[in-house]
Amino acid sequence: MSTTKAKTAVEHVDVLIVGAGLSGIGAACHLRSDCPGKTFAILEAREASGGTWDLFRYPGIRSDSDMFTLGYSFRPWLEAKAIADGPSILDYIRDTARDHGIDEQIRYHHRVVRAEWSTEESRWTVEAERTDTGETVHLTCGFMLACTGYYNYDEGYTPEFEGIEGFGGQIIHPQHWPADLDYDAKRVIVIGSGATAVTLVPAMAERAASVTMLQRSPTYIVSMPAKDPVADLLRKTLPSKVAYSIARWKNVAIQLGFYNLAQRFPRLTRAVLRKGVAMRLPNDYEIDKHFNPRYDPWDQRICLVPDADLFKALRGGKASIVTDGIEAFTERGLKLTSGTELEADIIITATGLNLVALGGMSVAVDGRDVDFSECVAYKGMMFSGIPNAAVTFGYTNASWTLKADLVAQHICRLLQHMDANGYTQVTPRWSGAALPEDPFIDLASGYVLRSAAEFPKQGPRSPWRLHQNYARDILLLRHRDVDDAALEFSAATSTVGKNTPIAA
Repeated sequence: MSTTKAKTAVEHVDVLIVGAGLSGIGAACHLRSDCPGKTFAILEAREASGGTWDLFRYPGIRSDSDMFTLGYSFRPWLEAKAIADGPSILDYIRDTARDHGIDEQIRYHHRVVRAEWSTEESRWTVEAERTDTGETVHLTCGFMLACTGYYNYDEGYTPEFEGIEGFGGQIIHPQHWPADLDYDAKRVIVIGSGATAVTLVPAMAERAASVTMLQRSPTYIVSMPAKDPVADLLRKTLPSKVAYSIARWKNVAIQLGFYNLAQRFPRLTRAVLRKGVAMRLPNDYEIDKHFNPRYDPWDQRICLVPDADLFKALRGGKASIVTDGIEAFTERGLKLTSGTELEADIIITATGLNLVALGGMSVAVDGRDVDFSECVAYKGMMFSGIPNAAVTFGYTNASWTLKADLVAQHICRLLQHMDANGYTQVTPRWSGAALPEDPFIDLASGYVLRSAAEFPKQGPRSPWRLHQNYARDILLLRHRDVDDAALEFSAATSTVGKNTPIAA
């Protein structure tokens, strides 16, 4: 493979979408529908579309939200299972891209490494590296939408474990799952207690000799049916789009209700969750040791298991949970803080992700590099002082796509407003006396806390506050005027908007 870098002719598009995953495909569909006159392209670093759903290949990979809310607002989910497996979700994304002609706009092997904004020209110059040839490609665009997710696709997070190099078996991170892994009749340890771990344990228990989920501390886990009986009934009696919309709103209401209950009555919610676990395990099971977290519900994301599959695996005896710390890896397995040694042939480090803003690209505005930690998030999608750019960042307490759809629709409305008024750029301006301290991602999960300082901040109130509330965001992003006092609109190099420029 050649590593020679050569510039190609600069091409201009109205909108450049970075990332061809669930969010990027959805954004392109909205753009094609709502702004049909806009030219656009999608740059994708990998060799295939689908994002998360193409990257992760571990056993049992599935959604951690129901597909009536994880699916697109404009395309009904028609499969039987509401909690869907990864390949089915990938097919849904790619079918959507093909049916809307979006697949033709995707340029694979294009990793965006830098974007530079010119106020004088009202455009971004974007530098991408061809991951297949090593070439450098430059494009310009009027608006840039980063649908890059929030984690590093190239490297998952693994803590520094003492003695890890001395382990005699295989060590695997779920983000880099080998297609030929043979775990039949093998002893497997899964380190972790998040969504990946609770998915892997029951899936691998079907073939492994034993699977142990080793957790430092418990996580809240709730079971729900893999199929939605209400949705199934609706689909038998109503047109698919109507049934999908009703099921979607039903599940949104349940999600919001549960989240608000947890926020207002954490002790009650903890008791309800504990009872749900107790109903599915033997009476003598150490529930408080293994399923009673130190934190309140929704301080971290709650794990979902379909049809109680994790609890069935625990009851069946081929899976177990150990709550303890790791002192060191040994040749045969793991030595725990308690002194116990767990033997294993394979150890899975389901220890989390490495968060990264905008896919890791560097950004400059008029020659000045942007430090995202010094920016304030506007409506959870734009950043103070950065013109004509937005990101898609889904909900932490509900399905990602609910917010992704709203962001894409709002960007289309913003572009329409700019065209109607002769504006070529729009910039959020934070007018506070000081930078707020609240983090952009308000979760206490380890993977969030490790990187929170590198992300933008959020302010005390709308439009600078992320409320994690779909119904509220519908009013804010879909129905309210896009021209508010926090935005500075400009044409070319002279400000023509109604707002006085304010330093970011």
